[in-house]
Amino acid sequence: MELPKRRPEFDIDAYMAWEEDQPERHEYLGGEVFAMSGGTDAHYTILGNAYAELRAALSGKPCRAFLSGMKLRVDRADAVFYPDVFVTCDPRDRQPEASLAKQHPALIIEVLSDSTAAFDRGRKFEHYQQIDTLQEYLLVEQDRKHADLFRKNREGLWVLHPAGEGDVVRLESVGAELVLEGLYEDVEL
Repeated sequence: MELPKRRPEFDIDAYMAWEEDQPERHEYLGGEVFAMSGGTDAHYTILGNAYAELRAALSGKPCRAFLSGMKLRVDRADAVFYPDVFVTCDPRDRQPEASLAKQHPALIIEVLSDSTAAFDRGRKFEHYQQIDTLQEYLLVEQDRKHADLFRKNREGLWVLHPAGEGDVVRLESVGAELVLEGLYEDVEL
């Protein structure tokens, strides 16, 4: 009788080397890899709008915004994710060794979908909280004009700042503002 085949287990460095040769993207968590699924028109429009607004707002500042194709390595959580959008202002993320994955974001934005909302609000947020430089985490819904901004306060607690139609999201971590209506430009709800 043949024994069942063991799924290969990676450490984070083996995953990084393996991922570079893959035609699809995969996230890494604790030795396992998970294929990334595609998103909806609304999902990609919202993340594109967020990136465009941030890129314009960050012009001339030492911060850089990245889209969902850039990896975010969270060593303390033994994880590598592809956030929808994130911003890093840390000079360590400009070094040559950070060309494939960043580690020091100030802001992370995730566009929620039915299949990822629970994970993005729960376990993924727990992993992101292990990043010392992270100051804000913005969750944007794609089926209604609503966003939840979690900001780390002086005591190290994450405080919720919800935003709805007509609101402006103030991103203190990067000195920028996002008009909620602008995030939903060209999105049909």
